[in-house]
Amino acid sequence: MPVLVLAFLIGVVAGLRAVTAPAAVSWAAKLGWLNVEGTPFAFLHYTISPVIFTVLAVGELVNDKLPKTPSRKAPASFAVRIAMGAFSGAVIGASKQNLFAGLLLGAIGAVVGTLGGYEARVRLTTAFGGKDLPVALLEDVVAIACGFLIVSQAS
Repeated sequence: MPVLVLAFLIGVVAGLRAVTAPAAVSWAAKLGWLNVEGTPFAFLHYTISPVIFTVLAVGELVNDKLPKTPSRKAPASFAVRIAMGAFSGAVIGASKQNLFAGLLLGAIGAVVGTLGGYEARVRLTTAFGGKDLPVALLEDVVAIACGFLIVSQAS
């Protein structure tokens, strides 16, 4: 699959779960699936990077289920998702000498993922009789599975 499509798709994952995308790309760098040597993202190859991103991603998964968590469309939340999508897309792009295009497509993907994920969650929650937890857990599984599927294709 073309690297720029993967950059867009990892941005979509960031729109669903902001920190899952950088966790996935950092694991891909650590496992050698993404070549980040000689890029600004070479630090992702160190063991500490995926550990930190994984801890943050798990915290986000827990926080998402709390009743006072703001909407993903709130300005701060939306901005973080775009930034994480841009970062993750840039990592994928940089692995094939397309850093800027990857950054841009990752950010666009994050906007699509944020808005599309919001709509899907609202509609599925309604279909589940107003029960949000099953839908939130399903979204977690989709984001994690897609994140790792995407980065596994980037090598």
